[in-house]
Amino acid sequence: MEYLPSNERNDSASPALERHQAVRFASRRNALRRIVRCIFAERIVDSAALVFAPEGTSAYLPLWHRHAVLDFSDVWAAPGDTFVNRGDIVLIGANGARTAVESPDQLIDLLRPAFDFPASDDGVERLAHDVENSIENDVLARIHRVTWEADLRAKMEAAGATGLIDYLRSHYSVRDAAVLLDRWGSLEGHPYYPTWKSKPDLDAHQVAALSPEFNACVRVRIAALRADMAYIERMPHVGSYHDWFASQFPQVWAQWKARLNERELHEREWLPLPIHSWHLEHFVCKQYAAEIEGGLLIVDGPDIDTLPTMSFRTMMPRLPGPVPFIKLPIALWLTSEQRSLQAKSIHMGPRISSVIERILAADDRLAGALEIFPEEVAFHYKHAVKQEDGPGRYLSVAYRASGGAFERSDDLLPVTVAALSTRSPASRRPLVSELIERDGQCATANQVEEYFRAYVRTVTYPVIGIYLRYGIALEAHQQNASVLFARDGAPRRLAMRDFGDGRTFAPLLNARGYELKPYVHPGILPTVFDDDIEPVRSCVLHACFVCHLHELALLLTQEYGLASPRLWDILREETARTFDLFASDVDSTLWQTERTAFLDQPWPSRSVLRMHLLKYSDYRIEHKLSNPLVSANRENARADR
Repeated sequence: MEYLPSNERNDSASPALERHQAVRFASRRNALRRIVRCIFAERIVDSAALVFAPEGTSAYLPLWHRHAVLDFSDVWAAPGDTFVNRGDIVLIGANGARTAVESPDQLIDLLRPAFDFPASDDGVERLAHDVENSIENDVLARIHRVTWEADLRAKMEAAGATGLIDYLRSHYSVRDAAVLLDRWGSLEGHPYYPTWKSKPDLDAHQVAALSPEFNACVRVRIAALRADMAYIERMPHVGSYHDWFASQFPQVWAQWKARLNERELHEREWLPLPIHSWHLEHFVCKQYAAEIEGGLLIVDGPDIDTLPTMSFRTMMPRLPGPVPFIKLPIALWLTSEQRSLQAKSIHMGPRISSVIERILAADDRLAGALEIFPEEVAFHYKHAVKQEDGPGRYLSVAYRASGGAFERSDDLLPVTVAALSTRSPASRRPLVSELIERDGQCATANQVEEYFRAYVRTVTYPVIGIYLRYGIALEAHQQNASVLFARDGAPRRLAMRDFGDGRTFAPLLNARGYELKPYVHPGILPTVFDDDIEPVRSCVLHACFVCHLHELALLLTQEYGLASPRLWDILREETARTFDLFASDVDSTLWQTERTAFLDQPWPSRSVLRMHLLKYSDYRIEHKLSNPLVSANRENARADR
């Protein structure tokens, strides 16, 4: 794909080429920053070996195997074992020679002998390939964003809007505003993923045609699967998948039904099955050729236009009304794995959605604080005779209701959390600054701190409350969580989605009178636990605290030049406050154990870089981060003395 005009591609002085080179430089720095952060957080290289200058933010790392040092001109040792590289990295040899470290693979090669495990050549090469692919895709996306940003900015200026959110509130429906912000926020990716934009199975044209960060529109085929060849999971209010689909997609249903009737087939004997256009062409028609030939799967059918959201394979149909999101499998290696939609997710998504909806209907303490995008229906291919779940992981679908979140009259706007850190086209500052600075004036440190306090309360209350009372882990990371904001920018409520892999501690849930039937299958890791709450707690801490609240604290501290660890002080105070609010109706031993785990013990986090170097032989490798709330607490204690 070429983004340069043909007459500028070979002109070394052209403004377009200069912009392209600047973007490429920024993308490589971004990748280096991620590698530095992962290496030290996961303790692949011991961060204790870093020697910081007495003043300033420079540091060096001895490389004893080379008789050299790595000089970091500006690295922030943030709370929670988070080392944020903000400057140059230079290798200084024994003879004083200086070599700039400009690429992730160069840094990996230099540090590899200091790794705490023997990384294989294959693992290192795969990482280098995926990081380079990620950088190339990031460059393309950022160049595309120049045009997209200019278009949005022109519309905002014409409308006299003060920012992107102000413009969307005035000119878009809640659904269209929320979906646009979700797609706009898909640029940066998970902060701990060194391969945040890796799509090695796609060329540049395909990346742009299929990805939300390119504002793409993607066709989805409504195929037909023989009804006796599927396992269907439904929430209790859904009596029939056929009737439900017809009510959600009336025009599509009519077209799909007519196609079957033309073949002299009865629609009730078949199931409408959405299939991603790339997945259909490059995988389904080949891997399920026997099912197609045998008359179990009909891939002819109507197409619908959809907007890929932040997760790439969760699609919002471009259709009128409160249509559901459609989550699909797609046989691509995206970031860290092929994105199948396994039987576990099909079974558990509607089941957990049903339990949470029942809880919110009965528990007044949580009902006003939490909303969900329930997964009303999901199914996967399962042969009527062979009865195997595995073959259906790439021939499946889950529908996520959106009407409750988007068809609203309370003037609240759901914003996917990852979008808050993405730069606004109006100011080129993080979008969250638009919500903080409603008067257009740069916020003071006190204003930012009070806003963060309100935000933390909005998130921790439902997350900790439903965990302590019911044993349910809300996977409230930046992609799954949305915060509902009032017109004045204040955070009011948390909205959650994606429950197929959610974890639950059954004894707590059962004690409240609820039951969740687990999915059990040989070789599949469980999500419902009976004996140990630790895996459930780990999910809450990693998703909500490490990947969400800690990240927002980092962002705001840097953006507003706040004293560190002030925001982590607030996070500790508000987390402790939330625990106190639920102390009276939770077992005292459980309460104390969990409070200690959240406030004082190390936080678990997924070891993504290590897993990548080990070629994902194990998807459950974790490391422990020093609890940043403990560090903040100690700083307070010193200040008090």
